[in-house]
Amino acid sequence: MAASKKEVSPCPIDTALTVIDGRWKGTILWRLMDGPKRTSELRRSIPEITERMLIRHLHELVDHGILDRRDAQTVPPCVHYELSAYGRTLLPVMDALCTWGRKHLVRAKPTRDATCA
Repeated sequence: MAASKKEVSPCPIDTALTVIDGRWKGTILWRLMDGPKRTSELRRSIPEITERMLIRHLHELVDHGILDRRDAQTVPPCVHYELSAYGRTLLPVMDALCTWGRKHLVRAKPTRDATCA
């Protein structure tokens, strides 16, 4: 029986996927591997994502401790997101997933370019 999103699964893979699950979370994390970015920079680098979905995923990743959010308290707002120290522990995992994904793209017929190139 599958665990709901609110339950903590005893399976470590399910636990990890609960944190990074989401249509755009992998792409967001990949974009932040190079360093902090403003919300608007992330939005421009992922043109297919809506602003509402970007903000939702960013808040979820902050809530899980994967990202740090820095608000400059300026007008207009200037908010930067970056991988936290805890979030950087995901780097080898993301690299392995991207490597596997590239191999899978050869088998599958991709509908768009790989975003973690």
